[in-house]
Amino acid sequence: MTNTLPTTGRLAGIDFGTVRIGIAICDPTQCLASPFENYVRQDLAADEQRFVRLVSEEKIVGFVVGLPIHTTGEESEKSREARDFADWLQRVTGVQVGFCDERYTTKEAMSHLRFTGMSSRKQKQRLDMIAAQILLASYLESSRQGNPTNEPLDDNPLGDEAKEIR
Repeated sequence: MTNTLPTTGRLAGIDFGTVRIGIAICDPTQCLASPFENYVRQDLAADEQRFVRLVSEEKIVGFVVGLPIHTTGEESEKSREARDFADWLQRVTGVQVGFCDERYTTKEAMSHLRFTGMSSRKQKQRLDMIAAQILLASYLESSRQGNPTNEPLDDNPLGDEAKEIR
């Protein structure tokens, strides 16, 4: 598993879920992230077939999997599930996988969708792929700012030293 993804070519952002997986894809120059689809999980064979086909049809060179992190910066059981999924995804597709802190992406996606005029049913249908778009856009922006590994960020990276600065 690596967090260093190719800097050109299409990346797919993954909002991991046990029932649905939101997918977003960027352009080959990695400037613009767009929602792609919500995939409803089936069995392992069908899931493998879908992601192998996605890589082939969309020419995906890397995946960015959203990592659910607590506001304290600690990982959770869902984080471990996302990491297991990422391991599986890399194994079945042969494509590199990195991670992006997905804190607040679903909340932000809900906020965006509220103003669309769509029915709540349609909003729910689009939520996961919009969350995937937000996390992929965050990854792309972060890598342009010199953080290509895009490790989950600590809320207080200076620890106790920050208290002394205040």
